[in-house]
Amino acid sequence: MGTSDTQIDVAGFVANLRALQYREVMMALATLAVVAGSIVFFPGTENVTTGIDSAISPGLLALLVVTAVVAGAIKGMLGFGYALVATPVFASVIDPTLAVVVLAIPPWMINMFQIGETDTGLDFIREEWVLMALAIVGTVIGVSFLAEFSTGPVVPFIIGLIILAYVIFQVVQDFVTIEEAHHPVALGVAGLLEGFLLAVANLGPLLPAYFHTFERDAERYIGGLSMVLGTIFTVRILQMALFTDLITTYRLWLGSAIAVVTIVGLLAGTYLRRIEIDEERFNWFVIGLLFLISLNIFKNTIPPLFL
Repeated sequence: MGTSDTQIDVAGFVANLRALQYREVMMALATLAVVAGSIVFFPGTENVTTGIDSAISPGLLALLVVTAVVAGAIKGMLGFGYALVATPVFASVIDPTLAVVVLAIPPWMINMFQIGETDTGLDFIREEWVLMALAIVGTVIGVSFLAEFSTGPVVPFIIGLIILAYVIFQVVQDFVTIEEAHHPVALGVAGLLEGFLLAVANLGPLLPAYFHTFERDAERYIGGLSMVLGTIFTVRILQMALFTDLITTYRLWLGSAIAVVTIVGLLAGTYLRRIEIDEERFNWFVIGLLFLISLNIFKNTIPPLFL
């Protein structure tokens, strides 16, 4: 599930970047974009928390920073999980809609970074153009829905049920792998719903679950997810900025600042992924993470819905 190539070749990276190699250019641009955003849109020291509709204590701020780093490490290792881990925590501290908007920026950076890091490019788009197109359609619908309606805890609760059902299915079936059962219609539907759910609630377990069942090559798994998710988050950000009032300069700064912190976890997780990991441990890690995520979602959604 991993690779034994764990050497960090800084000189080689710089040389390839100067030669404008695709892999290094994508990774550098993703990183520099959020660094620039955190500087250009900085609101001033006295206004750091003015755009957040809640009192943020130093302890809560530290919790958010740690959450961003841990979520970045998980995404670096598994190819998914950043939004699933970070969104419930952030939404319990700040306004949920604000959390969904702000947390569009770090996943964009991470997925663009991983598109380069896994060297995923036009070949994937040519192979999976239906998936990419339907993911974009779902995203546009989801952003429009978010701009008009408040979903409350209902959508996250349903997502939690989907995650839990998938966990139970995989454990009961002893991590079933369906070889060469790639179905364009099923994959397209998963992409459509992934785009919608990520836009509405910043929680999208369907496509990772589909890829985990049908695609166990770690680099293609992570590269493919990054290409689809990177496209979804790009469309989300552009649509929110150009056609809604969801994106403000403060929210761009906050999202960029969180993304800069996330880079630490992303690099750590990427390194850990490149250490040889056997498939059984990888499967248990994925399923264990999804199970904990479902429990956290239920903790935040069951009380307002049923109690």
